[in-house]
Amino acid sequence: MSRTTAPERRRTFFGQPFELSTPFAVELWERFSFYGMQGIVLLYMYYTVSQGGLGIDRTTAAGIMGAYGGAVYLFTIIGAWISDRLIGADKTLFGSAVVVMCGHIALALLPGVSGVGVGLVLIALGSGGLKATATTIVGGLYSRDDPRRDAGFSLYYLGVNLGAFFGPLLTGLLQSSLGFHYGFGLAAVGMAAGLVQYGIRRRKLPDVVRTVPNPVDRRRLPLVGGLVVVGLVLIVVAVLTRLLTLSTLPTVVVAIVIVATIGYFVVILSSGITAEERSRVLAFIPLFIASAVFWSLYQQQFTVVTIYSDQRLDRSLFGWDMPVAWMQSINPVFIIVLSGVFAAMWTRLGPRQPSTPTKFALGTGIMGVAFLLFLPFVGTGKNGTPLLVLVGILLVFTIAELLLSPVGQSVATKLAPPKFQTQMVALFFLSVSLGTAVTGVLSRYYDPKHEAPYFAVLGLAAVVVGVVLLLCAKPVLRLMRGIR
Repeated sequence: MSRTTAPERRRTFFGQPFELSTPFAVELWERFSFYGMQGIVLLYMYYTVSQGGLGIDRTTAAGIMGAYGGAVYLFTIIGAWISDRLIGADKTLFGSAVVVMCGHIALALLPGVSGVGVGLVLIALGSGGLKATATTIVGGLYSRDDPRRDAGFSLYYLGVNLGAFFGPLLTGLLQSSLGFHYGFGLAAVGMAAGLVQYGIRRRKLPDVVRTVPNPVDRRRLPLVGGLVVVGLVLIVVAVLTRLLTLSTLPTVVVAIVIVATIGYFVVILSSGITAEERSRVLAFIPLFIASAVFWSLYQQQFTVVTIYSDQRLDRSLFGWDMPVAWMQSINPVFIIVLSGVFAAMWTRLGPRQPSTPTKFALGTGIMGVAFLLFLPFVGTGKNGTPLLVLVGILLVFTIAELLLSPVGQSVATKLAPPKFQTQMVALFFLSVSLGTAVTGVLSRYYDPKHEAPYFAVLGLAAVVVGVVLLLCAKPVLRLMRGIR
């Protein structure tokens, strides 16, 4: 009589590969520090010296935030290249996290504009490398046709937003009670916690995250080093000749991102990939455009919506004024609540779920609707907008985000040619970079006294882009060659 062997039961993380818990945890802490800092740094720049700030012009400060945000995602190119060509995703992520922590320490300890400059540059550099590689590590846990893939990215997104929820709450509380530098110091502690946790658990990740998929010819390294030096020299010359100033910085970043995007698509399409791979890369172009439009509105949470919360929102709760930074924890709350709902919905629908182009179209269009929802409250005066109104608008932001952002990261890994895995993720983040940098340019036109044209034009533009992509969904799907 034969004895049947019980099937092996593998440990899982909420139904996903257990190894997902490692990037989940490190991104939770990294986003705690990132959004905790971002929740107060704009206020730090434009608050007066008597309020503990630097007294920078509000429009200039918003432009700096947009340019910084664009640079974060622009630097995913550097991180992706280092990962794919030099040291692999695992080492790139760990090193990038160290740079991010140093940036938060600079903000906490260095006084004045120098602290902001050094801190934001280091955080942008490190976050760029960390974001591209963390997403690649998540993608490496699944096969291309694994139906759990989108759900896994949505669960990973939950970890991101747990950190994004607690970061602004705690740094905002410290900023309002003890001062800005204490808030920045807490962000540094959060990133240190993420580093320790990742250092302990990184060995459990699959070997694919430690391999270099497309190693660079070592003979070309001097050329690469020379290009880096030339780039740094050009930046120094631009600053000394005043071609690059605080006022021109957002426009310069937009131009650099556009050039980098075109160059990246050309490099990938001309690198000897197969016809099927080329078709999939071409399918990514309309998704890239829709994503850039989406992020140009969504990322205004950290510029225009922050100013709106400071100037136009009634933040009083039973006689106590809620810190402005706390408004940036509202969106993560909705993400925490709804990401599981979306993950379960995509899992339950399986092959019947909307295609990726349709999800992108809906996300972009709904983001436009969110901006149009500001219009009924135009002209209500200082502190005239009820708190619940902005909470409702941010709920619409969240629905749009969940339709596009985790799905965008997932589709980038699915459409990528094998030797451009991390760099295709970097391309998706370039769409975020472009949208975020455009936010810095658009923010110049926001005036709390004349809001209607601003919200109406941007909202309608996003709705139109969403409708156009929805009409083109089937042709784009055909280019994706069997990937939905």
